[in-house]
Amino acid sequence: MKNTILLVDDVRINLEILKKILDGSYDVLCAESGKEAIKIVQSMNVDLVLLDIMMPDVDGYEVCHTIKHNKKTKDIPVIFVTSKVDEASIVKGYDIGAVDYITKPYKKKELVAKIKTHLKIKKLIEELEYIATHDTMTGALNRRQFFKLAIEKFNEDDNIYGVMIDIDKFKNINDTYGHHIGDIVIKTFAKITKNTINGIFGRLGGEEFGIICDENEISKLDILRQKIENLIIEDKVKFTISIGIAKKNQNHKNIDELLHDADLNLYEAKGSGRNKIVFRRR
Repeated sequence: MKNTILLVDDVRINLEILKKILDGSYDVLCAESGKEAIKIVQSMNVDLVLLDIMMPDVDGYEVCHTIKHNKKTKDIPVIFVTSKVDEASIVKGYDIGAVDYITKPYKKKELVAKIKTHLKIKKLIEELEYIATHDTMTGALNRRQFFKLAIEKFNEDDNIYGVMIDIDKFKNINDTYGHHIGDIVIKTFAKITKNTINGIFGRLGGEEFGIICDENEISKLDILRQKIENLIIEDKVKFTISIGIAKKNQNHKNIDELLHDADLNLYEAKGSGRNKIVFRRR
């Protein structure tokens, strides 16, 4: 899949020159004003922006500032393309958040090289961020990232549910079939869960997982339970899951208390026969 580059310049001939250089290697979008650029970058997937500084309505500095102060777009690399080469203009661009600048008239090799470099850096950063925030075995969020996002969700939304899920008798699976099969069980469970439930999903430790979701996803938890119950791993292994659910209420002062109630319901599910869902209001 090609990377998408947004070209921003109020002079159409400049856009045509850039587009001719980049077309074929990248998917190229064009904007002839700062306002149009902001609209595009907020509504489409853009990997890098080549941005003119001097524009009549909203200049490049303001466009860059808007991009860098939006949670959705802040990680998009911005390269200024400009005839302004004085030190103050260049420093201002870096201070606002640009990663580089290219002077007019364009030098094709320099332009292409800088674009490749910053797209490569962006990809490496994304890979490092993924490793830092996800469980390497399952692809679910790791414990630290799960709680980071869960706390944010708890603080901004009252209509949420905490869900705790445990793979039943997981130690028996490891003891009977070996840890290799145990790993397959965990990976399979995580994959099915991610494809079934839309929410903040994390591995909290071993065979224990947590979900923060809204009311629309709660009805899907029994679908998940049934999918797992009907699985056969490696033509020989069947397993089940137990689920505890708690809805946020006025008694929950923080995310830990919400998940604690979900955990109590999980223990009740496991203690009363496993392979079931318990949702008790506490």
